[in-house]
Parts: sequence; C-alpha cells; structure tokens
Amino acid sequence: MPATKAHRRSEKKYTRNHAILRNTRTTVSNARKALASGDKVAAETSVQLALSVLDKAVTKGILHKNNASRRKSRLALHLNRM
Repeated sequence: MPATKAHRRSEKKYTRNHAILRNTRTTVSNARKALASGDKVAAETSVQLALSVLDKAVTKGILHKNNASRRKSRLALHLNRM
C-alpha cells in the first residue's frame, strides 16, 4: 500500500513543479524573443520579468541556483549588448 501513496505524492509534486518550469521556460523564451526584436524597452521589461521568475524557481527548488545564475547572466549579457 505505501507505493500508491508515494506515487500519488510524486504526481502532485510533478504537476506543481512542471507548471512552474513551463512558466519559467516560456518567460525566458519571451525575453529572448524581445532581445532579438531589438526593442530596448520591451527587452528590458521582459528580461526583468524573466530574472524574477528564475529566482522564484530557485527558491521553490525547481532549478539549481547555478543553472538560474547562468541563464540570468546570459540574458543580462545580451541586454547590455543592445
């Protein structure tokens, strides 16, 4: 019987984590598109949002802190090159 309870818990955890991860990926993708478009104002706002979402994913344990730091660094690098 314990296996069914563990499975139920893992499904809940997967659903929660997957939703946060998809939101993070979408936000970062939108930031990259804004950077590619060349619109500096839109890029700044979308990058700020992406940085915030990445930090929240780290706080919730979805991403490793170094992974998020690397992504944030790359976004900031592209933003500063504009």
